[in-house]
Amino acid sequence: MNAEALAKAVFVAIPLALLCLRVLPLRWALRVPAAIVAAAGLAVALVVILSPGILGYLISFSIMASIYAVLSLGLNSQWGLTGHLNFGIAGFFAMGAFTSALITSTAPTGVLADYSQQAFGLEMPFLIGVAAAAIATGLLAFLIAIPVLKLREDYLAIATLGIAEVIRLVFQNERWLANGPQPLRGIPRPLSCLVEDGGCSWLPAGVVDFLEPLAQRDYVFVYLVIVTLFVALIYLTLERISRSPWGRALRAVREEESSAAMNGKNVASLRIQSFVVGGVIMGIAGALYGPYVASIDYSHFRPLFATFLVWVMLMLGGSGNNRGAILGAFIIWGVWSGTAFLAEAITPILSMISPDFASRSPYLRWMLVAILLEIIVLYRPAGLLKEQKVVSRFLPGQSRRS
Repeated sequence: MNAEALAKAVFVAIPLALLCLRVLPLRWALRVPAAIVAAAGLAVALVVILSPGILGYLISFSIMASIYAVLSLGLNSQWGLTGHLNFGIAGFFAMGAFTSALITSTAPTGVLADYSQQAFGLEMPFLIGVAAAAIATGLLAFLIAIPVLKLREDYLAIATLGIAEVIRLVFQNERWLANGPQPLRGIPRPLSCLVEDGGCSWLPAGVVDFLEPLAQRDYVFVYLVIVTLFVALIYLTLERISRSPWGRALRAVREEESSAAMNGKNVASLRIQSFVVGGVIMGIAGALYGPYVASIDYSHFRPLFATFLVWVMLMLGGSGNNRGAILGAFIIWGVWSGTAFLAEAITPILSMISPDFASRSPYLRWMLVAILLEIIVLYRPAGLLKEQKVVSRFLPGQSRRS
């Protein structure tokens, strides 16, 4: 195996190893460290056996599925823990993506400024952009939560959906802010120096020499590692939250708000806190999405694509279960990607029936997702991984189940 294939294998092995550590029970991961070796071997096999095109597709698929996993985890912290029927995911997603892009990109100058406009471009590092996205979406969620969380169920859903559309239309029509209806381009990629000539100057010389065979086309391997680390960090944080006294108080508010209030819990404050935490996570997902696509505009944040698809992911995986949120994201994104090939394959057949049918073949994707949602609601309402009702580590047996 040449150095280029070995470097690719390393970048694939790290996310697979992290996934194995989180999917397997903790006691297995500790007693069977061979899971990491197996993940590395599987990564090498993928590089050697699969063609570059298939491998590239799998990596791109994993990146998008991981970004949706972050969105699903954010929704789970709102709906799964506290029961907020939030249909405004797209708004927080857009706020995080545009905020991070404005913070990290370069403001257009000269002739380019006549064709591309943005409020500012601070050229900050990627992590600063992620932090800014988290703060901006957290503040937005706080301002929204104060009036909106007084509503319940269907009214809350309508209100959050409307607010998300307002946010999207602001980015669409205010060109001075983020280039309006035109794409906001030139979003920098984190750690892109790893695949550039000369490498990253701050890395040890041995590491730079090891990664030297990587080319620009191999950047997806680098970004997969970055996104996977964010998914793992958010997952671990939410697991701690859900098992903490604060997380158990949120579940109490969800199950019986009046009883929680009678036990001295500030219900209004807890509901706002949960909504803000979910908004922050969704903003981080937006900050991860921008550098990957390198160009964003308002059309990327429509409700069907950035809200309802996330709801299907969480419902399939299991509401209230963080592992289920990640699992549902990967399965539904696989279904969504697969239906694109299906729609393309049946287009000639539909065109034989009627040209109108052929033009509507992309809508079959939404029909299949809708059918899948109906099946979930009817036959698996708790999702593939049910919520663990008893989460306190102080009860007998709970620490061993983690």
